[in-house]
Amino acid sequence: MEGKGSRLSNFYQSAKPYIAMISLQFGYAGMNIITKVSLNRGMSHYVLVVYRHAFATAVIAPFAIFLERKVRPKITFSIFMQIFVLGLLGPVIDQNFYYAGLKFTSPTFSCAMSNMLPAMTFVMAVLCGMEKVYIKKIRCQAKVIGTIITVAGAMLMTLYKGHVINLVWSQHVHSPTTGQPAAAGTTDKDWFKGSILLILATLAWAGFFILQNVTMRRYSAPLSLTSLVCFMGTLQSIAVTLVMEHKASVWTIGWDMNLLAAAYAVSHLLINGKIKNWTEFVGKNVRTFH
Repeated sequence: MEGKGSRLSNFYQSAKPYIAMISLQFGYAGMNIITKVSLNRGMSHYVLVVYRHAFATAVIAPFAIFLERKVRPKITFSIFMQIFVLGLLGPVIDQNFYYAGLKFTSPTFSCAMSNMLPAMTFVMAVLCGMEKVYIKKIRCQAKVIGTIITVAGAMLMTLYKGHVINLVWSQHVHSPTTGQPAAAGTTDKDWFKGSILLILATLAWAGFFILQNVTMRRYSAPLSLTSLVCFMGTLQSIAVTLVMEHKASVWTIGWDMNLLAAAYAVSHLLINGKIKNWTEFVGKNVRTFH
């Protein structure tokens, strides 16, 4: 019995990182649904990106200042430029394109398209020489096949939209475009536009991970780097919003769904980073895939 209990305990310890990452996906789903509701109620996705990263900077910066005051490296010009580009790739390009794509599609579709991220990151890592492909190894074959399947699935979802399946509990729900061919054509165009925006957002996100890996080798203070990227992204997002939005009313936010969307995104950003850092640490020690 002791041997069986020990095996179960070891299995649980090994499975904890994967359980955490699966649980994280529920957080992504909740964030997408809340954000979709906020966008449908008229909130500008440009403003949402500004508030999200402004809140994130305010929350993370005190921890970075206190916890990493002795280990924080000096910022050189090259590191500053990398942080500048990280702010563009993550907060500005990725978030704005993703929220715009979410507005044109649906939370379910957005989450599905985000599954391209590992494939895109793998391809970019290979092109940058950060990942070696040994095609004779099963692990590399699985990565290549998985990448092909993922990209093919994304293309299928983008280019093909099948018939609506009416479920029992949705029989009395009528689409606003029913019987309106012109409106249906517009919806299809918006869906395609949203798909392209989501693909571009995922591509920027993959580029963010690649550059972040390079930057972390020279600036080994993760909390400080995160707060600097969020702060830089906030400034860049403000500039973009001032160009794209010309009404002062878009900045209005109250105790409503808009505030919840920004706050939920910040809390999920913190949990996301903590879980990923923990799973990376556990993965280096457990090595369950090797």
